[in-house]
Amino acid sequence: MKRIRRYVVAGLLVWVPIGVTVFVLKILVDLLDQTLLLLPLAYRPETLLGFRIPGLGIVLALIILIVTGVLAANLLGRRLVSFWESVLQRIPLVRSIYSAAKNFAEVVFNDSNQSFNRVLLIEYPRKGLYSLCFQTSTALGEIQARTGSEVICVFVPTTPNPTSGLILMVPRDDVIELDMDVESALKMIVSLGVVVPVWKKKDGRIELERSDASSSPS
Repeated sequence: MKRIRRYVVAGLLVWVPIGVTVFVLKILVDLLDQTLLLLPLAYRPETLLGFRIPGLGIVLALIILIVTGVLAANLLGRRLVSFWESVLQRIPLVRSIYSAAKNFAEVVFNDSNQSFNRVLLIEYPRKGLYSLCFQTSTALGEIQARTGSEVICVFVPTTPNPTSGLILMVPRDDVIELDMDVESALKMIVSLGVVVPVWKKKDGRIELERSDASSSPS
């Protein structure tokens, strides 16, 4: 029975990640395929071809993003975006949701080399307890001057939803920089600490490997 159980667990460790990956990809493809509804009925692929091709919405979504980016990069586009944002800012509930989503997107997709490129460890919520966080900024202006010490801004995500969390201004001396990359840290946060990057030293060099649930059970 122990051997059968081991084989069942080994099979689950193979098929569960595959099933979850396929499920998530199907949701994303179906969601992006909804962009095809923006096209007139006569020009939709299923009308022209007589059958549905999954994934065509990804192409249309990419085209929409590129066109939107081109328009938003010029003067007229920036004015239109500003006008649209001023309209949204007048709607109470929509204003809060839009502002939070925009601020998060600006941080995540910012080209700055400071944002979300370093995984840090800080003592939070009290001394002796440690939390993973991401460096978001080092140029803090007034905050830097008034604290009288060199501080950095970090984002401490919640688990299992890393899109929410809080920001803290932490003295640089109280920060421990880790070798794990952002992707590995996010996996650890989302998995509630189950998926932990393995850190080892080989030949005097620090090597970081990712451990996941796909390892064969002993």
